[in-house]
Amino acid sequence: MQKIVGIRFNSGGKIYFFDPENIRLWVGDHVIVETARGMEYGKVATRVSYVEEETLKHPVKPIIRKATEQDALINRMNLDKAPEALRICKEQVEKNKLTMKLIRAEYTFDSSKVIFYFTADGRVDFRELVKDLASIFRIRIELRQIGVRDEAKIVGGIGCCGRELCCHKWMGEFDPVSIKMAKEQGLSLNPGKISGVCGRLLCCLKFEHETYEDALANMPELGDRVKTPDGTGYIQKLNILAGRVTVQLDGDEAPIKEYGKQEVKTIDRRRKKAPVQKEAVNPDELTEEEKRALRELQSEKFNKDDM
Repeated sequence: MQKIVGIRFNSGGKIYFFDPENIRLWVGDHVIVETARGMEYGKVATRVSYVEEETLKHPVKPIIRKATEQDALINRMNLDKAPEALRICKEQVEKNKLTMKLIRAEYTFDSSKVIFYFTADGRVDFRELVKDLASIFRIRIELRQIGVRDEAKIVGGIGCCGRELCCHKWMGEFDPVSIKMAKEQGLSLNPGKISGVCGRLLCCLKFEHETYEDALANMPELGDRVKTPDGTGYIQKLNILAGRVTVQLDGDEAPIKEYGKQEVKTIDRRRKKAPVQKEAVNPDELTEEEKRALRELQSEKFNKDDM
């Protein structure tokens, strides 16, 4: 059995696992570990546990030590230096006339390298920029291009729910989200209402997807012909969470009535397409980000950025 503990390096960042060996750790403790980027200052995010060694894809590196007050001071100094590094980099970007948006600067724990995160519409030739930055900082320079979802994760913000962005606060990784999830939850397909601050589909569509799938498994579909206590008709609307359906009864002047899902019995599957009210979307009133999101919705593609 392999002893492991989860370490997180940024708020809401991915959790990486290390071997605590004989170091006694609690959630919230800070530690020094060695990663592919060098020495890093991290925070214990999970309790110590044991896993079968055969299930591990890669060897687990040991934790070097529990962080000291001096380590915490060094980490704070690195954080304090980052804004100035970002300002200098922005000046050099303007000087080199590059079309890129800088998001964050980050020093490694030992200050041997500074990493700049940026977004751009396409590939950027930043070779001259790297040379200029290397001559200024006199340390290794790394420029890392990220997607718009990663930008929101780093910068943070407030979602349409009024709460702090999930990706910034606690989500370790992004899960793929599809337009099918929004459709199954009966949401308006207006991009402005189902897109996050990043312009991509809301991550929370994934959170409730399993609940809606389970609920839909025991309900008729839109357009199904059903038998009700008042006669036959077609399913016009679903209230999935309440377990109720709206039925257009047969007949020229027949009423529209609502029933519990247990009160109706399916006769035929989708023999007639029931009229479903949709919220009109005027393309002229959409922002560029919303237009892009609308195109993605219409093509029913998955929204997934590279990590």
